[in-house]
Amino acid sequence: MISASFTGFFTGFSLILAIGAQNAFVLHQGILRSHVFAICLFCSIFDAVLIAIGVLGFGVIVDRWAWLPVVMALLGAAFLIVYGVMRFKAALKGDYELLLKGETTSLASSMTVLVALTVLNPHVYLDTLGLIGAVSTQFLGTEKLAFGIATMTASFTFFFSLGYGARLLAPIMQSAANWRILDFLIACVMWAIAAALLISVL
Repeated sequence: MISASFTGFFTGFSLILAIGAQNAFVLHQGILRSHVFAICLFCSIFDAVLIAIGVLGFGVIVDRWAWLPVVMALLGAAFLIVYGVMRFKAALKGDYELLLKGETTSLASSMTVLVALTVLNPHVYLDTLGLIGAVSTQFLGTEKLAFGIATMTASFTFFFSLGYGARLLAPIMQSAANWRILDFLIACVMWAIAAALLISVL
C-alpha cells in the first residue's frame, strides 16, 4: 500500500503542477486573497471526483465516445480565447484602482469563471480520467484504493498550497504595473493553451 500511495501522490501532483488556466486563476485569486478557500475546495473536490471515476474505469466510456475529447477541446479553446481577451484588455486598460484598494469580485462571479475554466478544460479529463485511470490499473483491491486516495490528497495539497501560498506575492502586487504584467502573462497562458487545444483536434 505504501508503494501505491507514493505512486498515486506523485503522479497526481506532477500532472497538476504545470501552469494552466485553472492554476493561473487560483494564483490570481490567491494574490487577491479573494474567496481562496471556496476556490481551492472546488478545484480539489472536482479533481477528487474525476480521479475516483478514472480509477473505477471511466476510460472505457471515453473509448466509446471518441468525439467527446474533440468537443471538449473546441469548447475549452473558445472559452480560453475569450477569457484571455478579457485579461489582455484589463492589462491594456490598466485600471487597477479597485484591486489596489482590496475590492474584489463576488463569490458568484469568481466561481462562475472557475467552473468554466475547470469543466471546459479537456486536459483535466485527460489527466484524471485517462492517465491516472491508466496508472491505477497496475493496482488491485486495497492498493488501488490507496492509490486513489493518495492521488486525491495530492490535489488538495497542491491547490490549497497554491491558493494560500500566492499571498506571499501580495507585497509585490501593490502597483498597477505589476498587475498589468500578471494579467498580460495570464492572457498569454490562456491563448497558448487554447492554441494547443485547437492544434490537437484540427
